[in-house]
Amino acid sequence: MSMHPKRTSIVGLGLTVAFAALVPHALSAQSTDPRAAVIAVADSALAAITRGDAIALTDLMVPEAVMFPTSTKDGVSTYRVRTREGQRTALLNGVVERGFKPVAMVNGAVGMVWMPYDLYVNGAWSHCGADLFTLVKADRKWKIASLAWSAEQTPVCEKHPSGPPPKP
Repeated sequence: MSMHPKRTSIVGLGLTVAFAALVPHALSAQSTDPRAAVIAVADSALAAITRGDAIALTDLMVPEAVMFPTSTKDGVSTYRVRTREGQRTALLNGVVERGFKPVAMVNGAVGMVWMPYDLYVNGAWSHCGADLFTLVKADRKWKIASLAWSAEQTPVCEKHPSGPPPKP
């Protein structure tokens, strides 16, 4: 039998409290940052575009997703509307779209990613702009609810900081 039962109990209690204080930190270190998660979806969308895979791109979207391509010419801005179903049959051959410097915001089950990009078609410069992804979380997965983008020329937008992509 221990000569100091109170000391043993206090030491045991102290170790338990110290361990308990460390557990939330360890668990939070393993959890996914929601901003990183929505950026990963945006990156996956650009990777699908670059692979020419419209099905993979639209699989990242909710069924009701809508896209808004925009452009400005001679000071006049225009936009079009494209549905997820319409995008599923789009031809994306030869397109390389590279995003950079993403900015993400998340609140609960709503997130957004603003990402400048540049785009090349068959190895030739096409345009640059910004992609704006609006995402919602459903069934524990982030999905694209809407995607709007600008299609401009420098200096209105910037090219990727790494320079042109390697030639195909």
